[in-house]
Amino acid sequence: MTQNKADVLIVGGGVMGAASAFFLRQRGQSVILLERDLIGQYASGVNFGNVRRQGRYLGQLELANRSFALWKRLPELIDDDLEFIASGHMRVCYREDEIAELEAYAAAPEAVQLDLKIYRGAELHERFPFLGKDVKGGSYAPHDGHANPRLAAPAFARAARRLGARIEERTEVAEVQKVNADTFSVTTTDGRRFSAARLLITAGAWGQKLSEQFGEPVPLETNGPQMAVTEPVPYALPTVIGVYTKIPEEVIYFRQIPRGNIIIGGGYRCKPDMLNRRAHVEPRSILNQLDQMRRLVPGIGNLNIIRVWSGIEGYLSDSLPVMGPSGNVDGLYYAFGFSGHGFQLGPGVGDVMAELISTGSTSTSIEPFSICRFASSAEQRSKAS
Repeated sequence: MTQNKADVLIVGGGVMGAASAFFLRQRGQSVILLERDLIGQYASGVNFGNVRRQGRYLGQLELANRSFALWKRLPELIDDDLEFIASGHMRVCYREDEIAELEAYAAAPEAVQLDLKIYRGAELHERFPFLGKDVKGGSYAPHDGHANPRLAAPAFARAARRLGARIEERTEVAEVQKVNADTFSVTTTDGRRFSAARLLITAGAWGQKLSEQFGEPVPLETNGPQMAVTEPVPYALPTVIGVYTKIPEEVIYFRQIPRGNIIIGGGYRCKPDMLNRRAHVEPRSILNQLDQMRRLVPGIGNLNIIRVWSGIEGYLSDSLPVMGPSGNVDGLYYAFGFSGHGFQLGPGVGDVMAELISTGSTSTSIEPFSICRFASSAEQRSKAS
């Protein structure tokens, strides 16, 4: 009979859950990971693939730096590099006042490891001659890059399995509860029960449904990112480029992979069908992406789009994740709601959560991401109703 008990139960098989399973096994914890569908099927496998640190909330850079150190070691760590290329990352802008904001970010003490360089005017267009004339300036991060998101969560899951983790796909959770002081119980829709002393919820856009069962609701909103990929052309644009702007329709980013295809993201998002777990492509978003690409890089405006797709991501009201221990229940932990920028953080989140669950503390600051920051507003909503 299969043993359904472990030191740690993980609910959710995206990159956060799979990486956590791997690092927990490295620390000697027995692990069972439950995934409703397939590992990496949702946000983790369909995102843009940015492995960037610049542009993040400054209080998140310590976590991003820890994750970046792991990205560089992936071949030796999990026997897979996830097609990671440290190609450089460029944030460009269309307005002079935005250059000052990029300069202020680069000057922040937290950003020192990023080695950011600000370009403007003639120097910018000499260094990046393919940029359109509307681009006024940019911030270049030489160490950032990109990777293949379709590979990430499955690779961590395979590595975790090799270390002895149990990964259960096609396993939908019906109920989670804490049955006594040191036991969590999870019942699945097919009637199986799993138990552990500690529970980690890494359920992405569905994370709040589980946290709410423990009295910790959060204002999570679901969105579907809009992605497109072009036909292959000669490899000439290794740097990841993204537009820094406060105007939603101007948000565009792209990367070219060595095979020649250009992957494009940004602009309008769709509202996913959460009942059927589907996110549809918005035609207006793809058309807007083409218009924005012609403005950003006029030379690639006539390429053919060969595929478009979307996914399901969870966004919180302050654009920061929920990460860390529960404020209500001992032994319960969360890592979800990464608001469209979790891919780069994945290895670091797994490492930090494994350290926290195994030792009771972590050397990396995650206080800004505590679920407790939503407690007062939840209490106010409860009193109002």
